[in-house]
Amino acid sequence: MTSKTVEDDKYVWLEDVEAEKCLDFAKSSNDKCLQALGDPKDGPTYDRVLSVLESEDRIPHVSSYGRDEAGERILFNFWRDKANPKGIWRKTTASEYKKEELKWEVVLDVDKLAEKDGISWVWKGASALARKRDPMSDNGRVVTRVLMNLSRGGSDATHLKEFDLLSGEFVPEGEAFILPEAKTRASFKSRDVLLVGSDFGPESLTDSGYPRTVREWARGTAVEDAPTVFEGEKTDVAVNGYIADERSFGGSLWQIHSRSITFYTSKYYMAKLTEDHLLPQSERPEGLPELEFKELDIQEDAEIDYYCNMLFISLRSDWTPKEGGKTYKTGSIIYCDWETFLSEGKGGTDYKVLFEPTDRTAYEYMTCTKDYMIVSTMNNVKSKLHFYKIGDGGNSLTLVSEDSDPKIRDCSVRPIDAIESNEFWFTLSSYTQPSTLFLADAGKVEEPVESAEDKFIVTKLKQLPEQYDSSGLVVEQRMATSKDGTEIPYFIVMKEGVELNGKNPTLLYGYGGFEISLGPHYVATSGLAWLERGGVYVEANIRGGGEFGPSWHQAALKANRNKAYEDFIAVGEHLIESKICKPKTLAIRGGSNGGLLMGNMYIMRPDLFGAVHCAVPLLDMKRFNQLLAGASWMAEYGNPDTSDWEDFLYKYSPYHNIDESVESYPPMLVTTSTRDDRVHPAHARKMVKKLWDLGEGKDWPIYYYENIEGGHGGAADAKQSAFMTSLAYDFMFATLTKNAEAMD
Repeated sequence: MTSKTVEDDKYVWLEDVEAEKCLDFAKSSNDKCLQALGDPKDGPTYDRVLSVLESEDRIPHVSSYGRDEAGERILFNFWRDKANPKGIWRKTTASEYKKEELKWEVVLDVDKLAEKDGISWVWKGASALARKRDPMSDNGRVVTRVLMNLSRGGSDATHLKEFDLLSGEFVPEGEAFILPEAKTRASFKSRDVLLVGSDFGPESLTDSGYPRTVREWARGTAVEDAPTVFEGEKTDVAVNGYIADERSFGGSLWQIHSRSITFYTSKYYMAKLTEDHLLPQSERPEGLPELEFKELDIQEDAEIDYYCNMLFISLRSDWTPKEGGKTYKTGSIIYCDWETFLSEGKGGTDYKVLFEPTDRTAYEYMTCTKDYMIVSTMNNVKSKLHFYKIGDGGNSLTLVSEDSDPKIRDCSVRPIDAIESNEFWFTLSSYTQPSTLFLADAGKVEEPVESAEDKFIVTKLKQLPEQYDSSGLVVEQRMATSKDGTEIPYFIVMKEGVELNGKNPTLLYGYGGFEISLGPHYVATSGLAWLERGGVYVEANIRGGGEFGPSWHQAALKANRNKAYEDFIAVGEHLIESKICKPKTLAIRGGSNGGLLMGNMYIMRPDLFGAVHCAVPLLDMKRFNQLLAGASWMAEYGNPDTSDWEDFLYKYSPYHNIDESVESYPPMLVTTSTRDDRVHPAHARKMVKKLWDLGEGKDWPIYYYENIEGGHGGAADAKQSAFMTSLAYDFMFATLTKNAEAMD
C-alpha cells in the first residue's frame, strides 16, 4: 500500500504547461489521436454541430442597461456566429427585440479587437456600474460604464478593461481602470472608485491563486498606491469586496467584505455607508466617520443573500441561533431584518422560514422583481416555482402563488429591471423541447384566473427551432439502488418502444460534486450527435451533487467519495439489468470533477463500460492541491499533504491506481486544454503517458487530444467546440456500434 501511494512521480515534467517538450508531447499525441480516430471534421457530426453552434436561430438572450433618451429599454446581447467566431457585443431596444427580424447595433467586435491587438481574445463578460451610484446616468436612466473581462485563449485569468457605453469606446489609458492578466475580482464602488482584488505581487494571492486582498482604487491613481481595505489569510480560497445597494427598495447602502475560507465556508463583514463614503478617499468631507465593519454572526458554512431590508441565510448544517430556541434544518433558507441582525446579533433577531427541505426537495435559487420574490425549488429533481409578495416596505414576504406540481423541465427566471418593473424573462426547455423565451410579469400571478399554469406569462418572444429530430423520443425518470440501499434517480431519453436487446448505444453522463445539480435541459449537440443516431442518453443524479440539497452533496465528501462512485456504478448496472444496453454498448462521459469520476470508473470497473470520454479531468489526487486552483478544492476532496492521503484519498486517485495486471481496459478518450488554468492539463497528460507506458503490448486503447486554446471549457470558439464535441461523440458512438455488431 505504502509503495503505491508514495511512489516517485516520474511524469512530473509534464506539469510545465508551455515547456517545449510538453507542447511537443501534446501535439504528437493529437496527431496520433487523429490518425487513430480520424479527423472529426471529416466525420458525420462536425458540420451539424458547428451549424447549431453558429446558427442564427439561437435565442439572443439579453440584459437591460436602462433606457434611451426616448424612454425605450436598452437591451444588450453577446453573440457568436459563423461571421463572428469570437463574438460581438451588441444592443437593441425592447420594441425592436419583439420583432422576428430585429436590428442590432454593434458595440464591440471581439474579432476585430483580437486582430488589432494580436491576441486571441475570448469574451468573459462585463459588469455594469450601478445607475444609482453614477452621476452621469441621467438620474439613473442609463448604464454608462462597464468593467470588461477578456481572456487570452479562454483561460480563467482575464484582462480588465473599462468601457464607456456613451462613446462606444474603451476609456482612454490614464483615465481608465485597466489591469493585466490575473484572476481579478473587481466591482464599481462608485463611478470613480473600484473595490478590486488581483495579482499585486508577492503575498497578494491565496494558495489557490485568487485574490487575498481588497484594495480601494480611485480613478487617476496607480493601483499600487491604492489602500488595502481588507485582507484574508494565505490559506483562504479567496477574498472579495462589493457594494449592496438596496436604497431603491427601501433598504440601505452596505459595503460587504468576505473571506472564502474553504470552498464551503466563509466569513462576512458588513458596514453601512453614506453617500460620502462612495467618494474617493481624497475627496471625502473632513470628519467623515470611518466605516465600522461587523462580522456576521452566522455559521461559517452558511451563505447569505439580501433584498430590501431582509437578510437571507442559506444553511448547510443545522443551526440554533438562539440558546434553547428553534433549530433550523440543513438546507433551509431563513430570513430576518438585516439591521436588527447586525445590531442585536443572532440571539436578538426574529427569524422566518422561506424554505425547509424534505428528503427529496431542495432549494435552487431566488430572484426579485420590484414587488415580488420568485423562488425555484426542486422536488425529486423536478422544477417548481413559488411567488412571494414583498410587503411592509421591504420587510415581509407573503406566498401568493406557486406551481401546482413539480415538472420535468428546466426553467430560468431573470428580472428585466428590478428597480422599476415586475417583468422578467422566463425561459423553458427540457431534454427534447428546445428553449422558449417568454416575457412574463410577476404581478399576473395575483390575477383571478382559474387553473392556469404559468399564468405569469405575457407573451412568447423567441423559440429555438428543433435542432435535431426528437420525434418518437420519450423522457423517463427511473431509480437505481446504490450499494448502501440509497435510491439514485436518473433521467433516460430514448425512442419509444426501444428494443430491449442490450445493443442500444447508451451514453451515461455524470458529475457528482460541488453541490452542482443535473436536470432536464435542451442540449442540441447531444441530440444530433447521439439521440438522432438511435442512441440512448442518460444523466445520473448521484450523490455529491445538489439535487437534494446540502445533505446530498455532503454524503459524498472526502472519505465518503466512494458513495458517488457506487451511485454511478449502480445506474450503469441498472441500465444493463433493464436490457437497455450491455457493458460493451455502454459509454460514459464526464468533465472536470466528472473527469475524476470517469477516471475512477475506468480504474474501478473496466468490465462495466465499453467506452469512456474523460474531459478536462482531475486524476492525480496526490498533487492536485499544488496545481493551479487545486488548493481551493480540498474542502471537497481532502488534503493529500495530511493523513487524508493514506486514509482515503489514494483510493480514488486514478493516476495512482492503474492496475498493471489488467489485460483489458475499455477504450478511453482523454481531452483537455493547454489554456485551462483551473484544472491543470498535467492531470490528463500524466495519466495518459503513464497508461501508454504501462500498457505497452496490452489491450489498453488510450487516445489523447489537448486543445491548445480553450480554458476549462475546452474550446475558445465555435469551431473548436464543434471539433472537440464531434471528436468525443464520434469516438464513443463508433466504438459502441462496432461492439454491438460483434454481438450478432
